[in-house]
Amino acid sequence: MNLVLDLLLLLFIVVYSYLESLVKFFLPQKKKSVAGEIVLITGAGHGIGRLTTYEFAKRKSRLVLWDISKVKKEVGDVTIVVNNAGAVYPADLLSTKDEEITKTFGVNILTHFWSTKALLPSMMRRNHGHIVTVASVCGHGVIPYLIPYCSSKFAAVGFHRRLTAELEALGKTGIKTSCLCPVFVNTGFTKNPNTRLWPVLETNEVARSLIDGILANKKMIFVPSYIGFSLLLEKFLPERALTAISRVQNVQFEALVSHKTKKK
Repeated sequence: MNLVLDLLLLLFIVVYSYLESLVKFFLPQKKKSVAGEIVLITGAGHGIGRLTTYEFAKRKSRLVLWDISKVKKEVGDVTIVVNNAGAVYPADLLSTKDEEITKTFGVNILTHFWSTKALLPSMMRRNHGHIVTVASVCGHGVIPYLIPYCSSKFAAVGFHRRLTAELEALGKTGIKTSCLCPVFVNTGFTKNPNTRLWPVLETNEVARSLIDGILANKKMIFVPSYIGFSLLLEKFLPERALTAISRVQNVQFEALVSHKTKKK
């Protein structure tokens, strides 16, 4: 009998969640204030991190910037952390150096663990904070010649989802989580990116989407937003159809293939 009630409750929650999402899609969401919050941003000297810093500064947040050339200590309890630092080496697997694979995982996912473990205790004590994971659409799909990058971004998406579930299980609902998943961004790390179906994004529009998602406590932030729907659709398509979509999409960028630089 309890199982039947649990299943009925589950059905109600699923239907209610879809209706709630539909309403939120058409109605503007209330945004929280981040004025006075201490925000730590990794990889703040370039690209998305740099523009996100400006967006928080405009909202009167107190900023701690972590980059290869920037370290600041003794600022008090950090309440928002943006795990943004990233590394990518476009190449086929055999052309990718071992140290490049190690650095990709070290920067793209292991630093998320270390910064979050260091800053989470103070958030837990206050039941207040926000942890942002900068991942990629590559954390949901696959692109040739980016095996370490895609693998590390899959790990980043998994880190976000499991951390979100763990905080909920611990009753720390005051600590919010967000995961940014953009398509190709014109940061200069990947040369001459181009696709038929996706736009190549500029860092300022990605930073604005990120800050809007953080202020609305949005769990998953896809840029552009329709990418989320296309990824959902892909889960129901057979392998042959996915291969055909990949051919039509025709993702291209400069990559080292068989020890030669080619546009792939």
